[in-house]
Amino acid sequence: MDHPVLAGVDGSGHSLAAAEWAAREAVLRDVPLHLVHAAPPLPGGEVPDQARETLRRVGERIVQGVLADLGARHPELRVRGEQSAGAPAEALLSLARDAGLLVVGARGSGGFDGLAVGSVALRVAAAAGCPVVVVPRRRLGGFGNGTRPAGAVPQVVVGFDAHRPVAEVADFAFGAARRRGAVLRVVQSWAFPAEAVSPRTLFVTEEDRATWEDQEVLRLSDALRAPQGKCPEVTVRADVVLLHPAEALLNSSREAGLLVVGRGAGPGGGEGRLGPVTHAVLHHAGCPVAVVPHGG
Repeated sequence: MDHPVLAGVDGSGHSLAAAEWAAREAVLRDVPLHLVHAAPPLPGGEVPDQARETLRRVGERIVQGVLADLGARHPELRVRGEQSAGAPAEALLSLARDAGLLVVGARGSGGFDGLAVGSVALRVAAAAGCPVVVVPRRRLGGFGNGTRPAGAVPQVVVGFDAHRPVAEVADFAFGAARRRGAVLRVVQSWAFPAEAVSPRTLFVTEEDRATWEDQEVLRLSDALRAPQGKCPEVTVRADVVLLHPAEALLNSSREAGLLVVGRGAGPGGGEGRLGPVTHAVLHHAGCPVAVVPHGG
């Protein structure tokens, strides 16, 4: 069964960028694209029939417009669209149960100037059972956010913790790099171990630092052996950096087309929580961010 790529659209610039990214991804995966529009709830108790019908017509025009645009520019794309009567986040989460990937804009038509990530994007990133890609507003001229220099090799960046390796995150990142012919940049952030803290010394020697860093490099190499074996054609560049994880990922992803991070799922694979690193990259990364749920 081909699990489709699902994308939410509301007519905003963010959602149009998300739809374009989703279309390209569906073509790369050779799966259908499913577009859905869900109108935001109106304030008050009873919604007049006229208002409900107006929202339905607006939603229909939005969906048909995006379908026509994507169909014209991606003739090989299999795409369909629908409207949902539910609230946007709940509608997307329900449909995502049968999807292989959910793609949303960083924010929708609501919110305010300066808002980086809206409530719907945060909600689905924390709760969807499938990976979620959050796309920034800028219109994508190709792979990633369009800032990659001409002739440069595309890059996928993944945050990885060799102390607690997560197969789902590694497999998603390797697959994304393989489909795009991209280099996979694996970023491992590390910190000085507890034994570095001593009442007798206030500094870490270069020899100790080099030893600990070498240990991290070896641990990362060992952790990547299995996923690399599944995608031997992917070129991997491993970066072991002495930085906060969020800073390390943001630095590494400046020219990347996709940044991949993990998100622990709740009991039974349900809603988990977005940790501080995922929050930071969602709010500050200039490229699309994939949030991959896992059971670890």
